[in-house]
Amino acid sequence: MYKKISIIGAGSWGTALAVLLAGHRGEILLWGHNPKVVEELISQRTNSAYLPGVRLPPNVYATGNLGETTGADLVLFVTPSKAIREVALGLATHKPKEGLVVVSCTKGIEHDSGKLMDAVLSECLPGSRTAVLSGPNHAVEIAQHIPAAGVIGSRHADLLEPLQQTFSLPSFRAYTSDDVIGIQLGGALKNVFAIAAGVSDGFNMGDNAKAALVTRSLAEMMRLGVALGGRRETFFGLSGVGDLMVTCFSRHSRNREVGDRLGRGESPADIQASMKMVAEGIPTTLGAWQCAERHGIEAPITRQIHAVLYNNKPPHEAMWELLGRPPKAEADSQSG
Repeated sequence: MYKKISIIGAGSWGTALAVLLAGHRGEILLWGHNPKVVEELISQRTNSAYLPGVRLPPNVYATGNLGETTGADLVLFVTPSKAIREVALGLATHKPKEGLVVVSCTKGIEHDSGKLMDAVLSECLPGSRTAVLSGPNHAVEIAQHIPAAGVIGSRHADLLEPLQQTFSLPSFRAYTSDDVIGIQLGGALKNVFAIAAGVSDGFNMGDNAKAALVTRSLAEMMRLGVALGGRRETFFGLSGVGDLMVTCFSRHSRNREVGDRLGRGESPADIQASMKMVAEGIPTTLGAWQCAERHGIEAPITRQIHAVLYNNKPPHEAMWELLGRPPKAEADSQSG
């Protein structure tokens, strides 16, 4: 197991991971870019802005100096997807040691390039060895040690067991996989579909409609995910259907909340301006739509959410267009 861990990103998820991994009694260093947040973490041992009601364990330390994180055996990236490249390039200037193990805990697709988070990290930190963590893991429940499970993926087979041991704790069960692409796509795409599920909530469309929408979302996730290099079976696992369910239905889901507010008539700009934390489904929708267009993949839900978020399409028009698509056999509809 890794006894000295740095966590880059002091938002809700980064703070929750620090609280979780502190259970191994090793040293945890939590880096944040916001001086006020870092000062509170140091002086009060709390993060009221992102994870109120949770206190840091004694073996968790905070810093605003990115260079201090390079002394760890393991580095977790927990920044928003739109910031991960900038922060990784910043870390590279501090010359981290060769072979440093870096785990992406961020769910997203980079705009324009279509790259997943592990690819961005590998490009910015060429001497590192990367892995990913995903699954149905809401930060507030993880920090409260409510039971959960996740999946760790890496192309480096020798990393899987030590990472699994590091993340295996009484309240967290860690599984492993070598399908790094599928794991990341499941974790990223489910945020897009959670926005769609939230729109159905905002319209009070009921449980039947929402269940149908989430089921079709899984079919679209698999169609797009397999086309981009993931394995079909991965999307039936924790980072696919598991994360999809919790994000579409949970009261903790920021992406579902975005959709709910869209359905109730708020504009995307007003919703984003009012949110303290990033709803990853908003930037991921753009990246996912670009990938679908580039590869010619039929992705009707993604296309409609993209039109609502980026082209000012009224949500009710998007929803009725989805409902008005030509009927087909369910088996046939898995491919379009």
